[in-house]
This record gives sequence, C-alpha cells and structure tokens, in this order.
Amino acid sequence: MSSPTLPPSESFKFSMLLSDTRYRGMSLQVITFIIFMAVFFWLVDNTIKNLALLDKDVSFNFLWLRAGYDINQRLIPYTSDSTHGMAALVGILNTLLVAFVGCIVATVLGLFVGILRLSKNWIVAKLMSAYIEGFRNVPVLLWIVMVFALLTEFTPAPRAFKGAEPEATMLFFESIAITNRGTYFPAPVLAEGAYWLLLCFGLSIVASIYFIRYSNKQKKDTGKSLPTFWISVAVIIFPTLILFFAMGQPVSLEYPYLKGFNFKDGIHLRNSFLALTLALAFYTSAFIAEIVRAGIMAVSKGQSEAAASLGLRPNKIMSLIILPQALRIIVPPLISNYLNLTKNSSLAIAVGYMDVRGTLGGITLNQTGRELESMLLLMGFYLAVSLLISSFINYFNRSFQIVVR
Repeated sequence: MSSPTLPPSESFKFSMLLSDTRYRGMSLQVITFIIFMAVFFWLVDNTIKNLALLDKDVSFNFLWLRAGYDINQRLIPYTSDSTHGMAALVGILNTLLVAFVGCIVATVLGLFVGILRLSKNWIVAKLMSAYIEGFRNVPVLLWIVMVFALLTEFTPAPRAFKGAEPEATMLFFESIAITNRGTYFPAPVLAEGAYWLLLCFGLSIVASIYFIRYSNKQKKDTGKSLPTFWISVAVIIFPTLILFFAMGQPVSLEYPYLKGFNFKDGIHLRNSFLALTLALAFYTSAFIAEIVRAGIMAVSKGQSEAAASLGLRPNKIMSLIILPQALRIIVPPLISNYLNLTKNSSLAIAVGYMDVRGTLGGITLNQTGRELESMLLLMGFYLAVSLLISSFINYFNRSFQIVVR
C-alpha cells in the first residue's frame, strides 16, 4: 500500500509578506513601527536644527547652576544658593507628598461616602448624594481656590492669639495652632537611641502584617476568625511603648509657641499645601464614592440576604462578604482616579504651593530659558510616577482576583 504524498511546499517569496495571512499581521506591525520611528526621528532632527538656528543646544547643565530663589514649603534642606536640580528635587518631593496624602484621604473618604450613599436612611443617603454631585460637578481648580480662601480668610491671624487664654489659642492640649498662615503641629525630636525605637516600630509593623496573613490563612482553612485588628494594634504599640520607656523616652515633641507675630518651632503646614491636598482629596473622593457604590451594587443581593439569615450583623456582612467581592470591581478604576489626583496637583501654582510644576516647570524654566529640557524632565517625571502607581495598584489588584483552576 502506497503512502499518501504531501503536496510540495511553496517556496517563500517577498510578496507573501502581504498576501499570505501567515505573515501579513506581523508585516503590517513592522511597517507601522518603521513609519512611527521615522516620524519620531524626523521630529527630533527638525527640533535640533531649529534650536541650532536659534543658537540653542539641548543640554541639562542648567541643573547644576545656582537657583537663586526660595521655596517656602520643603521636606529637605534648601536655600537660594542651591542648584536648580535641588530645587527640582524639592518640587518633586512636594508633589509626591500631596499625591500620597491626597490618595489616602480620598480613598478613606470615598469608601465612607460610597457606603453611606447606599444607606437606608433617606437623609443620610441624600446628604451623601449632594456631597458627590457637588464636588464632582465643579472644576477642581475652583475648589482649590475656595478651600484656600476659607483657610486664609476665616482663620485668625497669629497676632490675634497674643494675650488670649491658652485654651483659645491652641487645640488638643495646647499642641496645635490653626492660623491664616498655616497650621502648626508638634515636631518629633530624636535623641540618642531613637533609631532603635524606629527599628522596633518597623519590625512590629512587619510582624503585624505576617500575623494578618496568618489569620486570613487560618480563616480559609478552619473557618475560625481571630481578633486580627486588636492583636495587630497590640503587636505594633506595646513592644514600641515598652522600649520607649525602657530607653528613657528617646523621642520627645517640640511644641509650637507664639513669638512676636507668628508661631515658632513645630511642623508648619502652609495653607497652600492644606488647600491643595484637601481640595484634591474631596474632589477625587466623590468619584471614588461612586466607584464604591457601583462595586457594592454589583454584588448579588442574595448573598447579603443569605448572610443575614445566618445571623451575621450588617457590619460583618459588609466587611466579610460584600467588600471582598466588590474590591475586584472597585480597585481597577481607582488607578485612573489616583493618576488624575497626581496630575491635578500641577494646579498647585494657583495657591502658591511650590511643586515640581512651580519649580522645574516654572521659575527654573523662566530663569534658564531651557523650555524643551524642562518640559522633557516634567513629562518624564509624571510618566514615571503614573507607571509606578499603575504597577503598584495592579499588583494589589491581582490578590483579589478569582484563581481559575
């Protein structure tokens, strides 16, 4: 019996790159990539030639020149004699501070408002609805300016505190002062041995994280629920507290005090920072609240009814059944809101807060005349921060996804 013969294979021809379906998709992608790169290099070459005609070159040496201007809000030492690169770093840290604090406040507030938006209490539900509609339908720039005006116009001047009773000047056991120039908090002062205390505090946090993971594993394996919250708090607080007194209290507080026409010492949070952070947090929390509401409503109502029939309380139903499932829907859209909050922080110049847009993209750009270089650095910074936030939230989101066998 003769074996069937296979048809002779067709030899490869260059025309097959477009005519043959096996190669057409890859060929079109390669052609598109080549065209894109050609246009990109043409734009770069054209830009360099135009700069040469204006007697300009592409150089980042200006970052090592003296800045010559002050920055009122800073996290690291800086003077007017520092370089433009140091000024840009101060602006970057200021931007990251607003983004970090704003995201935390917006998340907590958005979760709170989103849950109350579904309350069966008519007044509470309507108040939360008014909060959401009010904040998200007004431009964020207007909220920033309005919050700044409220903090500046409706808070007393520091000199108004002079001669008044201590209870009228300071809050929380005479430790916090709220003025039209900012809010003053006690500042920690580290003595000898304080770093060991900080190390103990960090290790306690790591231990509490491992305990939470162990508790969740035990709950999945045996169904027994441990008092995770209180044990974690005890693990974090008690070892640090014991070491704090054992080492003779190596960490103390430096309280602000009135001297002349202003408060001295302590941590000074300027109204520009507070207005920017609070306005961005309130504005973003309105969108997060709607995401939370949609995620909760996406969970089948029968699951909460079944849990209630088993005798679970409403708070347990929300924390153990509804929210864990809703997080699979809530977390992905949060990325866009975190990114929007970070990028909207560039509006800080409206209230005089010196972020990276005000330093590198503002005063430094105007003084050095390096528009292209400054814009490239700004774009690179925002791109890097956006990718970092997206990567972190996506990693966090994978832990909530259903594992398919």
